[in-house]
Amino acid sequence: MTEKPVPTIYPETRHFWDGAAAGKLLLQFCTECRKHYFPPRPFCPYCGGRAVEIVEASGLGRLYSYTISHLPTPGYEPPFVVAVVMLDEGVKMLANIVDCPPEPEALALDMPLEVTFEARGAFFIPQFRPLGSLQ
Repeated sequence: MTEKPVPTIYPETRHFWDGAAAGKLLLQFCTECRKHYFPPRPFCPYCGGRAVEIVEASGLGRLYSYTISHLPTPGYEPPFVVAVVMLDEGVKMLANIVDCPPEPEALALDMPLEVTFEARGAFFIPQFRPLGSLQ
């Protein structure tokens, strides 16, 4: 099996990946309209403001949507779950669901999830697992 892909780091995303390496899920927060947002960018997608702070997210969320992929994908053994997670901060994030069978019976919409980080070489990739599951 080939290795899983790793991100390309840009100046706008460096804080996110540095946080992940430290086991923290970092988001940006606009101090003008008071909203969190993701993915990282130098301005708020809601109001266009540039008064942006980097804050640590709770790492908790809920399963918003998902698909179970049965297709061969470099670095992944099918079947695997690709999901949209709604973080408690109101931000949607695309990630894999781990520590959970890739079966519809195990993937209830709105199920509580928690972040975990998968090491890929020098990178740590945020993934989500059912809240309270063993690592």
